[in-house]
Amino acid sequence: MNTTDKPDPNHAFRSGFVAILGAPNAGKSTLLNRLLGQKISITSKKPQTTRNRILGVAHRTGSQMVFLDTPGIHRARTPLNARIVDAALSTLSEVDLVLLVVDAQTPDEPSERLLLDKLTQQRLPVLLALNKIDQVQRPALLSLIERWSGLIPFTAVVPISAKTGEQVDRLMDAMEALLPAGAPFFPPESLTDLPARFIAAEMVREKAIRLTGQEVPYAVAVTIDSFKEEKKGSLIRIHATIHVERDSQKGIVIGRQGTKLKQIGEAARLDIEEMLGAKVFLKLFVRVQKNWTRDTKALRKFGY
Repeated sequence: MNTTDKPDPNHAFRSGFVAILGAPNAGKSTLLNRLLGQKISITSKKPQTTRNRILGVAHRTGSQMVFLDTPGIHRARTPLNARIVDAALSTLSEVDLVLLVVDAQTPDEPSERLLLDKLTQQRLPVLLALNKIDQVQRPALLSLIERWSGLIPFTAVVPISAKTGEQVDRLMDAMEALLPAGAPFFPPESLTDLPARFIAAEMVREKAIRLTGQEVPYAVAVTIDSFKEEKKGSLIRIHATIHVERDSQKGIVIGRQGTKLKQIGEAARLDIEEMLGAKVFLKLFVRVQKNWTRDTKALRKFGY
């Protein structure tokens, strides 16, 4: 997607920063991975999976787009959720335009109202991506486009499917047209500014969330205890700890005779190997950190 455009000698190179905002579970991280053509942001059917700002760089022939994937905006009720929302809204001071992602199939009206209130308070151009159109009938989609178009003056409204890629190229074109002229911010080989340790921890957290069902929804944090390159970088040894809030959650993550933890580790290892292009030895531990999502000191320790 990022390399098929033909150069246009009549247009200067464009570059800029784009904030991806939306309600929890709108598909922002799936869209970022689609825009980049590679996975750097973890995804899950559970809302509020993304907790930190994730930067991704898309390289096109005539432009460079630096995306800031943000946690889902919602009304925060815990210290962890308050920090998540603050991290998302803080990106508005750093970008050239906003991409609002809305779930066309399952609206989240309270979160969407909060988002619209925030967006009307600033002057950045806002594009609307109505996501998950692969799951919506056409008459309902047309009605949805008409309703959203009348809420605030969007620069463009583009129905898309981040899952299938439908109309994502059109969305890229619409964003590119709004970027200021300027040189690239990152070299051509750059995909993100995040260290490999951070992405590895996120991939472990993703698998822990996905593979434990509803039993361990948001009580999981992951820290990397050691990250060592061997054999000139062809082998990476990683020790990581999965932190939970209660002993019962620890038992769920480990599973009977360690089967669940082994499943989490195997799935995470495969993703990390694909990201790093190297063989990975991944050792996981599980530790209870009592009520860490409400503990300010623990939140700082885990990077929130």
